[in-house]
Amino acid sequence: MTRSLPHQWLIEQQRLGHALCLVLDSEHEHPTRQTLLKNSRPDQHLSVYGQTLVADLADAGPFVFTFDRPGDEHINELLDRPDSHWGWFASLPKGELPTLVEHWRERLVIGERPHQALYRFHDNRVLSRALKYLSVEDYPAYLGPAISVCYWQGNHWSSTHNPAPGTYPVPDSPLWLQVPVTPQQAMQVRLVNARRFLLAEHVQAFAALAEQQDPEAWLRVTLDQAEAWHWQASEQLEFLLTQRLQAPAQALAPYWQVRSAESPDEHFERVRLMAAFWQGDTPA
Repeated sequence: MTRSLPHQWLIEQQRLGHALCLVLDSEHEHPTRQTLLKNSRPDQHLSVYGQTLVADLADAGPFVFTFDRPGDEHINELLDRPDSHWGWFASLPKGELPTLVEHWRERLVIGERPHQALYRFHDNRVLSRALKYLSVEDYPAYLGPAISVCYWQGNHWSSTHNPAPGTYPVPDSPLWLQVPVTPQQAMQVRLVNARRFLLAEHVQAFAALAEQQDPEAWLRVTLDQAEAWHWQASEQLEFLLTQRLQAPAQALAPYWQVRSAESPDEHFERVRLMAAFWQGDTPA
């Protein structure tokens, strides 16, 4: 069964005298969170975003629960659907729930103003990628007081043991923030940013396109073209999106194609000037 490995892990961690802990994505698991809250003592759960700079988002932020029964029906329900990315498990020394939550609060906000973001430590995919990238000696600063963690790794369950659980300061340059982005992740980020740009700047044209064809498929084809040309700067992507949106079903004019020995920047500047000329934006 899918749940056999994590269930064995839960039983073993409890046998060793450790507290069992669930890190839950509250935003997408609100019914589960509410059920767990109703069935937990006050000392068995904490909101990670509470008492932080993002306390206003606490209701949508991750919650951490400790629980006593590995075979709890609500835990089993989560184990039966690992692909929904609800979070992950950890084992802790008894009474260390506040320590774990404080550990992640200190690592929550990343980047500098005005480009700050929230680190999605509660996402099993984020945890899995970080642990795959980090060396064993880097685990303690990342996992903190967690003795062991158990998580869905995309197509199977996995567990990782922390060689030195404890309290650690946040490194000046945390290695877990340097995890290489996969091509799929990079494309997803570009898709999100492209969609935001079009909805903010060209919402009517984008809506008209959506009436004629699948907007997601069109976005992917357009971004694939940008990648083939090595147009990755925001100015280049926005130019291509805007130009293609004017006639989304038409083939590109011949002057759009790359010339021999032309760099991506040279190619972009030539096409930009040619497009402006043919659209009457520059003197003939």
